[in-house]
Amino acid sequence: MQIEITDDFDLSKIIDSGQCFRAKYLDGGIYRFITGSNILYITPLSHHSYDVDCTAESWQEIWLPYFDLDRDYALLRSQIDSSDSYMKTAIDYGTGLRILRQDPWETLITFIISQQKTIPAIRSSVEKIAEKYGVPVETPYETVYLFPTAEQMAPATPHELDLCKLGYRTPYILDAIRRVTSGLLDLNALYACDNIQLFDMLKTVHGVGDKVANCVALFAYNRTALVPVDTWIRKVIDGVYDGHNPFIRYGSAAGIMQQYIFYYVRQKP
Repeated sequence: MQIEITDDFDLSKIIDSGQCFRAKYLDGGIYRFITGSNILYITPLSHHSYDVDCTAESWQEIWLPYFDLDRDYALLRSQIDSSDSYMKTAIDYGTGLRILRQDPWETLITFIISQQKTIPAIRSSVEKIAEKYGVPVETPYETVYLFPTAEQMAPATPHELDLCKLGYRTPYILDAIRRVTSGLLDLNALYACDNIQLFDMLKTVHGVGDKVANCVALFAYNRTALVPVDTWIRKVIDGVYDGHNPFIRYGSAAGIMQQYIFYYVRQKP
């Protein structure tokens, strides 16, 4: 099916933005994204035109919200404070980024894993978990292992998870599994929580601090007012903005602005 996307949309930048760890570029100009049990192959055809291997219904119900396509990013860019030259530079560099609305369970686990790991190492561990516990799906292009549910991971032992190169994060993953499978943490119910409640509930998982909770809130629950602060963002706040948080002025778009800067500071030549 052919679709048209006229707003900011750069698949390579989205994949390299550090918010998702299973999306990838395939040969032939094809990009692959996975959310839950849904797999999408999307191919740029020309300016604003794309081929997607899904039904119109799936595009509208799953992928349009996944790519946050009901939000006008070009309009957001036009509203940047003119005095914020660093933000303007970062946004110009990262135009095409979008905040994905990912599966909450996968996002929780992948960002627990992300602590003190490089992106290639995160991707490797996440793939090992998917191959160990997930369901394989044959597509026209490859065999894809879906990310396992909490229930599918419930039999996991510390030794098995250690083989996925999780290190000190293994007990954190086990606690997340226990909380979700027991009902102590209902990830679907968190959609109805306000930002503070959501943040606090996510932090009940052992090993989930402010940064990981904000990442899950932003990248799974689309709480774009929340700003994950890692070492990259902290350096920008301290070094560029003299310790003053520059994101507060952007209100409900603060998390999006953070992502532009995160991408810029990591990718710039």
